Amino acid sequence: MSDCSSDATALGTAPAATEEVQSKVEESDMAQESPKNSAAEIPVTSNGEVDDSHEHGYHRDLKRSLPSGLGLSETQITSHGFDSTKEGVIEAGASQGPSAPPLPSVLSPSRVAASQLAQPGGDLTVPAGGQRTHTKGGPVILADEIKNPAMEKLELVRKWSLNTYKCTRQIISEKLGRGSRTVDLELEAQIDILRDNKKKYENILKLAQTLATQLFQMVHTQKQLGDAFADLSLKSLELHEEFGYNADTQKLLAKNGETLLGAINFFIASVNTLVNKTIEDTLMTVKQYENARIEYDAYRTDLEELNLGPRDANTLPKIEQSQHLFQIHKEKYDKMRSDVSVKLKFLEENKVKVLRNQLVLFHSAVAAYFAGNQKQLELTLKQFHVKLKTPGVDAPSWLEEQ
Repeated sequence: MSDCSSDATALGTAPAATEEVQSKVEESDMAQESPKNSAAEIPVTSNGEVDDSHEHGYHRDLKRSLPSGLGLSETQITSHGFDSTKEGVIEAGASQGPSAPPLPSVLSPSRVAASQLAQPGGDLTVPAGGQRTHTKGGPVILADEIKNPAMEKLELVRKWSLNTYKCTRQIISEKLGRGSRTVDLELEAQIDILRDNKKKYENILKLAQTLATQLFQMVHTQKQLGDAFADLSLKSLELHEEFGYNADTQKLLAKNGETLLGAINFFIASVNTLVNKTIEDTLMTVKQYENARIEYDAYRTDLEELNLGPRDANTLPKIEQSQHLFQIHKEKYDKMRSDVSVKLKFLEENKVKVLRNQLVLFHSAVAAYFAGNQKQLELTLKQFHVKLKTPGVDAPSWLEEQ
C-alpha cells in the first residue's frame, strides 16, 4: 500500500516538473525572439516621428531577460531608425549594481549620410577616425573655355569669303565705271614709270644676253680658226710664217673676246639682279598696296551705303561694325602707301648707282676690245673688280659681292 502511494506521488510530481521545464524553455525562446520582433517593428507617431517609448520598453525587457550568471563584460545594443542612428552600451556583470554613466554617442554610417553624399551642393568626407567633416562645394568653373579649331577655321573661311566678295564687287564696279576709286596721282605716276622702265631694262637684258651668246660663238670660232692656222703653219713650209701670223692674231682676238665676254656677263648679272630681284621686290609691295587700296575702297563704299540708309536699332550695330572695319583697312592702306613711297625712293637711288657703274664698264670694255687695246681692256676689268669666269664655275654678281 505504501509502495502504491509513493508511486502515485512520483507520478503526480513528474508532470508538474515537466510543465515547469517547458515554461522555462518558452520564456527563453520569447526572450530570444523579443529583440527581433522589437527591431522589426518601428512605431511612428502622428507627426511622422519615430516613437521612442517602445524602444525604451524593449531595452527594459531585455535587461530583465538577461541572466545574471552569463559573465558578460558588456553587451552592445544598436537600434536603427529611418533618419538617425543610435548606439548605446549596457554593461552587465556578475552582480547588478547602479548603472554606469552613458558613454558619448558615436555616429555610424546611415541612409541619411548616403542621401547627403548624393546631393550636388555638398561634399561629405569620412576620415579613418570615424568623425565626419561636411564641406561646402560648388560648381567647377573653368578659367578659359576650350576653343574648337574647327569653328575657328570656319570663322576664318567666312571672313575670307566676305572680304573676297566685297573686293570682287569693287573691282567689277570700277571696270564698269560705276564705282569710285581712291587715287594718289603722284604715287601712281611713279609706279607707272617703274613698270615702264622695267620693261625697257628687260629688253636691254635680253639683247645683252643675245650679244653674249653671239660673242661666245665668235670666240669659240676664233679659237678653232687659230688652231687650224697653227697646224697648217707646221705642215706647210712655204706658208709657215703667213699661217703663223694669222694663228697668233686669231688667238689674240679670242683672248680679248673672252675678256670682253667676262665684262658683258658681269653687266648681264648686275642688270638681271636689278630687274628680277630689286625692282620685282618693289613691285610686289606695289601689288600689296593695290590690294589694300581695293579693300579700303570696298569697305568705304559699304559704309557709305549704310550711312545713306535708315538709322534704327537694327542698322546702328551694322554701321558701327562697318565703321570699325573701314578704319582698320584705312590704316592698312596708309601704311602700304608709305611703304611703297619709301621703297620707290631707295630703288631709284640704287638703280642710278648700279646702272652708272655698269654702263661705264660696258662702254670701256667694248671700246678697248674693238680698238685692239688689250692692256686697256684688262685695266677696265681690274677697275671694276671683274673676274673672268672659270669654265664650270658661276661668278657671283656685283650686287652679291657688295
